[in-house]
Amino acid sequence: MQPLLEESYSRHLAVLQERAERALAETGFDRLLIHAGRVHEYFADDQEAPFRPGGHFGHWAPVEGPAHLLEVRPGRRARLLRVTPPDFWYEPPAPAPPFVARSVEVVDLPDADAAWREAGGAPRTAFVGEGGEEAAAHGIDDGSVNPARLVARLDWDRAYKTPYEEETLHEANRIAAGGFRAAKAAFRSGASEMEIHHAYLAGCGTTEDALPYPTIVATDEKASVLHYQRKRDRGQGKPAVLLLDAGAPLRGYGSDITRTWTDGADPVFASLVAGMERLQQQLCASVRPGAGYLDLHVAAHRGVAELLSEAKVVTVPAEEAFETGLTHPFFPHGLGHFLGIQVHDVGGRLADREGTLKPPPSIYPFLRTTRTIEERMVFTIEPGLYFIPMLLEPLRQGPKAPLLDWPLVDRLIRSGGIRIEDDLSVTADGHRNLTRPHLPH
Repeated sequence: MQPLLEESYSRHLAVLQERAERALAETGFDRLLIHAGRVHEYFADDQEAPFRPGGHFGHWAPVEGPAHLLEVRPGRRARLLRVTPPDFWYEPPAPAPPFVARSVEVVDLPDADAAWREAGGAPRTAFVGEGGEEAAAHGIDDGSVNPARLVARLDWDRAYKTPYEEETLHEANRIAAGGFRAAKAAFRSGASEMEIHHAYLAGCGTTEDALPYPTIVATDEKASVLHYQRKRDRGQGKPAVLLLDAGAPLRGYGSDITRTWTDGADPVFASLVAGMERLQQQLCASVRPGAGYLDLHVAAHRGVAELLSEAKVVTVPAEEAFETGLTHPFFPHGLGHFLGIQVHDVGGRLADREGTLKPPPSIYPFLRTTRTIEERMVFTIEPGLYFIPMLLEPLRQGPKAPLLDWPLVDRLIRSGGIRIEDDLSVTADGHRNLTRPHLPH
C-alpha cells in the first residue's frame, strides 16, 4: 500500500504545483507561502482549542501541528518548513509521514521564528492562511496577504479532486462505515445518544477531537434540529428514531455520511424514511457531468412534495405542494456541498476562477453549491424531510393551513426528521458513490 500511496501523493503534488504556478503567473507573484495555522486559547484561559490546519495547507501536506510554512516556487519541489518545538508538556507533532517526506523537502525547525528565517525574504511573495501579522513583520505587504484573486483560483481548483484525494475520501467512508454499524447496533439495543456516540467512535477507531466535524446523534424529536449538538444520556427511554450524521478522518480529509433508522417508530414516519431512501438514490443516479446542482436541488424538493402528498401530510397533489412552496419548511437546507480537505469545502458558489460569486436563488438561500457538475468534483447528496415546530407554526397560522393534516403533523413531530447522505465523485460519464459500497443502508 505504501508505494501506491507514495506514487498517488506524488502525482497529487504535481497537479497542485501546476495549479499554483498558473495562479502565481496570472496574479503577478513569484512565490507562495501557505501557513498551517495557529493554536488558539479560550478567552482568559490557558486551555487551547483543538487545532485544525488551514485547508490550503492541508491540501498539500498531511502533517500534524501548527505554525508550519509551506513554500511553493515555480520549477522547484515544495518545501515544508516544519515547526517542532522541544516540549515536555505535550507530545511533539509526529514527523512528516514517509510518503510526504519523500515528495516534499522537509526542514525541521525549533520555532516559528526559525521557520520564517528559513523562508527568507522574497519579492512578490503571496501569503495564504492565518498569521497576517507575522507575514507583515517579515516584509509581506497587506496586498499580498490572502490576495483575493490568487485565493479565488486556489479555491476554484480545489473543486477538482486528484485520484489521491478521491481514494482518501473513499477510504474515509470505509472507516466511517464501521462507526455507523456500531452506532446502529447500539441504537437497536436501546442506547442513549451519548452511548451511540461512544459506539461510533469505537467503531471508527478514532478520538472525538480527530473527527472532521462533531457527530450529530439525534434521537426522536431532536432529529428535527439540523445541526443538533447535544448528546443526551439515560432518561429518555428507548428511542424509536436515530438520525446519525458523522464522518471519519484520514490524512486531513473527512467523509460525511448521514443515515436515519427507525425501531418502533410511527408507521407513517417509517414509510417516509423508506421513501427518502428511494428519493436519495434517484437523485444520486442523476449525477453526471453537465448537470446543474441547482437542478438536482429542485428535483429534491419535487421528490419531497411527492412523499408528503403520498403520506397525506399535505392534502393537495404533489405538484401543487411544490408550486405553492409547501416543501420549504419541511426541507429547509441545501441538497449538499463540496467535500474534500474541509467538510464544507470551498468554491461551491464560485462562477469562475476570478472569484465571481454565483449565489443561490433567494428561495433556496442555504444551498451551498451552485456550480455546474463536472468530472472529478466530489460532493454530498443529502435530501431531508423534517417536522420543525418553529418552521411549521407560520404555516399553521397562515392562509395555507388547510393544505396540511395538522393532527398527523403533530403526531410526526415526535419523530423529528429524516436525512440520508452519501459522498459522490463525478466520473467522465456518471459518478462513483464513495459511501454505498461500505454502507448500503
